[in-house]
Order: sequence, then C-alpha cells, then structure tokens
Amino acid sequence: MLRSIEGVYRGGQIKLAEIPRDVHEETYVIITFLESSQIDLRTRGIDKAQAIDLRARLATFAEDWESPEMNIYDNYDISKSNL
Repeated sequence: MLRSIEGVYRGGQIKLAEIPRDVHEETYVIITFLESSQIDLRTRGIDKAQAIDLRARLATFAEDWESPEMNIYDNYDISKSNL
C-alpha cells in the first residue's frame, strides 16, 4: 500500500500533519523532500507592511491568475517550444 501524508522536517525529525490510520509501528517509509513554493520576501527587500500593500493592490488580478485557462503560463517556455 502506498500512502502520502504531508509533514515538515524540523530539528532532524519529520512532523506529520496527521496520524496515519491502519499503519503499524516500525513501518518503513521513504521521505521525499520538496522545494518550498513560498517566496522569502525579506530576501527581496519587502517587509510585512509592503507585502500587505502589494497583495491588496494585486487582488483585482487574482481571479484571472487563478483561472484554469492561465495554467498554460505556469510552464510558458516549455509550452512555447512545443508550438
């Protein structure tokens, strides 16, 4: 059986978002580390107040950005090369 559960690596341990049911103690696991999709705004010179202001000003575009038709732009360079 294959089962996925989200978790966070912290201090040398994996903290699971939920406790799996029907899994015995000492069950072997494979852990895959994912790159964070979050952007560290501080390293880009944007503080919390600026981030709040920016989010508010860009909110009018959110509906368009999140529409399924815009998914093609997630991998624009690859999509363009396949034309």
